[in-house]
Amino acid sequence: MSFFSVLLILILHWGLAIGKYFPATYRYNPDEISYRNLPKIHELPEVPGHINGSAWLWGPDDGLGRLNFLTSTRIQASLKFVKLGELIPLNLPVKLIDPPLFNRPAFNHKFTRFGDGSVLVQDEEFVMNTQTSTQLDGFHHFAHLPSSRFYNNCTGDPSLPSNKKCGIQSWASHGIAGRGILLDYAGYLKAKGITVSDPFSAHNITIKNLREVAQHQGIKLKTVEEGGDIQIGDILLIRSGFSCAYKLLDPAQRRALADRPYTLGPGGGYGFIGVDQSKEMVRWLHDSYFSLVVGDQPAFESWPPQGPLSLHEQILSLWGVALGEFFDLDRLATRCEEEKRWIMFFVSVSWNVEGGIASWGNAMAIL
Repeated sequence: MSFFSVLLILILHWGLAIGKYFPATYRYNPDEISYRNLPKIHELPEVPGHINGSAWLWGPDDGLGRLNFLTSTRIQASLKFVKLGELIPLNLPVKLIDPPLFNRPAFNHKFTRFGDGSVLVQDEEFVMNTQTSTQLDGFHHFAHLPSSRFYNNCTGDPSLPSNKKCGIQSWASHGIAGRGILLDYAGYLKAKGITVSDPFSAHNITIKNLREVAQHQGIKLKTVEEGGDIQIGDILLIRSGFSCAYKLLDPAQRRALADRPYTLGPGGGYGFIGVDQSKEMVRWLHDSYFSLVVGDQPAFESWPPQGPLSLHEQILSLWGVALGEFFDLDRLATRCEEEKRWIMFFVSVSWNVEGGIASWGNAMAIL
C-alpha cells in the first residue's frame, strides 16, 4: 500500500471520528431536509456565551427550539398517515393521578353561579399544577442545573422580558402537529411473554430495548438517510406501561406511592420506569432531531436520573426539544397493534399563557 493510500485512509478515519465542522455562526434551517446538514451531538459548535453542548442555534430570540421543524410542508406530508380519520385523545383524566406525585398540590375544581345566582347560569374555577397530569414541559421548567440556565440562555425569573421567549405562549402561537411514531415497550414485553418490570421503580429502557421494540413493530430505528424510518421533526412516543399500571392501583396503593419520601437524586424514595441516560441514548435522541418526545410516565426518563446530567436538562435546556409526560398511550397502542401501523398524525395545542412554565397536554393522535 502506497504512502498516499495510507494517508487517505487516515484522513478519512480522522474525519469520521471528528465529524463535520459547524462554525459558531451556524444556524438551523426549519426547512432542512438532510441530516448531513445538522450537527450531531459531538459536532455542536462552541458559541461564545452559550453552554458547551447546547444547541441554541435558532437565534437569540427563539422560544420554539426544534418545534421550528414542524413546518407547513412537514405537516402536510404527515397528513398522509391519516387513513381512517379516527381520533384518539391522549390525555389522562386530570384527577387520575391522585394524590399527585412529588408532593405537588391536587387539582381543585370549584363550581360557581353566574352573577348573583338568581339565574341558572353556571361557571367554574379550577386550580391545577400542570405537572400533575398529562403535560407538556415548557423550556422554563427544568434548568441545566450546573449553570442555572434554561433554554437559549434564559434565567430563573419568568417576569424578566429577556426570559419571555421561554414561556409556553411561544408554543401556543405556533402549534404542534406532525408525524408521530409510537414505540410500545409495554406491548412488546407482553407479546414476547416477558414479565413486565415494576413501573414504579427505577427501571431503565435502553436503546437496545427500543431497537427490539421497533423491529417487532416493523420500524427501522434509523434516520431516513441511514435507511431507516425516522425523519427530521418527528414526534416520538414511548409507552412504558406506567399509566396502564397506575390505573389498576386502588386508592390505598396510590396513596402509598405518593407518600414515598422524596429528595432529588439517587436514593430519594421515588423511582419510575423510563428511558435511560446512557451516552448511546443521549446521542440517539439528539441526532434523530425529534421535535417532541413523549412518555406515559412521570418523567419520560427513568427516575431518579443516573447520569451526570438528567435527560430533562439536555432535552429541554440544552437542545430545545419539547417534552411530554403522563400521556395516555394505551388506547393508541391497542389501535396501532390492530392496524399494524405505528406512525400517525399527532396534534397538541398548549395553553396560551404568557410566561407559562408548562401546559396540559391537550393532545390527540389521528389514525
